[in-house]
Amino acid sequence: MRRWLRTAVAVAVCLVAGCGAAPPPPAASPSSPQGPGHVVVVVFENKSYRQLAGRPEAPYLNTLMTRSAVFTDAHGVAHPSQPNYLALFSGSTQGVTDDHCPVRAGGAPNLAQQLQAAGHTFAGYSEDLPAAGYRGCSRGRYAAKHNPWADFDTVADAANQPFTAWPADPAKLPTVAFVIPNLCDDMHDCGVATGDAWAREHLDPYVRWAEANDSWLIVTFDEDDGGSGNQILTLVAGAGITPGNRSGRVDHYSVLRTIEDRYGLAPLGGAAAATPLPLGR
Repeated sequence: MRRWLRTAVAVAVCLVAGCGAAPPPPAASPSSPQGPGHVVVVVFENKSYRQLAGRPEAPYLNTLMTRSAVFTDAHGVAHPSQPNYLALFSGSTQGVTDDHCPVRAGGAPNLAQQLQAAGHTFAGYSEDLPAAGYRGCSRGRYAAKHNPWADFDTVADAANQPFTAWPADPAKLPTVAFVIPNLCDDMHDCGVATGDAWAREHLDPYVRWAEANDSWLIVTFDEDDGGSGNQILTLVAGAGITPGNRSGRVDHYSVLRTIEDRYGLAPLGGAAAATPLPLGR
């Protein structure tokens, strides 16, 4: 009788607690990288922070700033344009100090390579790029000096897309996408008002979608208008972002570090020493 009773008790305990079953999976750590569904980085050209913030020529960007984390002490890392794009994409200027073409970065580590190795996707969308995979120096208002992924052998031609390939449904975007307007729409050859109108038309639909779909928009500039401080506008909008100004000094390496941290990627080059953008997420 006692043996039967001990067996019955053991069975009851198993029914309640589970015997021989695998333990439940541990809950995710709150500190684990939980990247947003998508990140879109848009790079404009050659305008300082003071030429944009509060200026009537940039009504859309100023409206966007009210919905964004705005970095009022953001800086390019160099002059002229090309080293900044390389730094933002690879954590290094790759020794480039001018806008020469072509640049041969070969197999140097870069963000696209990192994302692919981690099971994510990347694409760069350049306005006026004549065809997917084009690695020439220029065509019309397209300039390779603003397209760093074309410099790396580890980035497939399929990731180098014209802006006409931008999907109508943002859910079909790659994990991380860069967008490079042409030499007029990026404010390089044309004024702030032109670039602002382009941003309203092409970015506003995405940022409204991003706010509801765990995704981000990052807007930055390559460099300022030639001032010694190289102060630029950098902002982040989207899901989980606390709007408001941030005063700490940041640069292109900080932007790269922020993206890498969100997807659990090891920081590249200068990004390793950079502080991630404080976003309030």
